[in-house]
Amino acid sequence: MTLNIYLLRHGETDHSQTGGYCGSLNPDLTPEGLAMAKAFADHYQSLPWTAIFCSPLRRAISTVKPVSDAVKTTPIIRAGLAEMNFGDWEGRSPEDVRANDRDAYDRWTAEPAWNAPTGGETAVQVADRAMTVITEIQQTYDTGNVLVVAHKTTIRIVLCSLLGIDLGRYRDRLDALVASLHVITFGRYGPMLLRSGDRNHLPPELRDRKGT
Repeated sequence: MTLNIYLLRHGETDHSQTGGYCGSLNPDLTPEGLAMAKAFADHYQSLPWTAIFCSPLRRAISTVKPVSDAVKTTPIIRAGLAEMNFGDWEGRSPEDVRANDRDAYDRWTAEPAWNAPTGGETAVQVADRAMTVITEIQQTYDTGNVLVVAHKTTIRIVLCSLLGIDLGRYRDRLDALVASLHVITFGRYGPMLLRSGDRNHLPPELRDRKGT
C-alpha cells in the first residue's frame, strides 16, 4: 500500500461567494458550506483514514469536524496549512485592489512566487510552511490515507510544489473550488496526481455553488 494524501478545500464562506481576498481573516462556513462538509463526511467516512491534518482557521476546522467526528479521529492542527496572508488586501475585492494598489497588484499577478500582496506573503513563503507539513506527513506515515483540510491558494501551491509546476503559475495551472478534493499518491517515482478538483461527493444543488 502507498501513501495517499487527500487535499480538501474548506466549504463555502461568504468571502468565497463574493470573491474578496480572505487569507488570514477567519469567517466560518455558510449553511451551504456546512452542508458541503457533511456531504464529504457522508461520502468518505468509510475510507480508512490514517490521520487527519487541518489548518487552524475556523472555516477549515468546521469543514473537518463532520468527518473527524464520524471516524473518531482528532485532527492534527498545523499553522503551516493556513491560507496565504493577503496583508493590506484582506477583505477587499480584486477590483478595489487593482484600482487602488495597481503597481503591487500588477507585480503580484505577473509573478506571485516572489511578489506578495502589499504586507502579505509570497507563494514561496506559503510553500515553505505548507510543505513542512507535507514532509512531516511523508516522514510519519509510510502508507495509508491522510486527509489534509486547507485553503484554495495553499492547496494549489502544495500541488505545484509536489508536481514540479512553477510556483508563479499556481493560479494559471490549477483550480480548487470550495469543497473540492485533490488526491496525490506517493509511489515508486514520486508524487502522482490521481484526482483534481473532484466534487462528486457533493449533491447537485451544492455542486453548482462553485464560488471562488
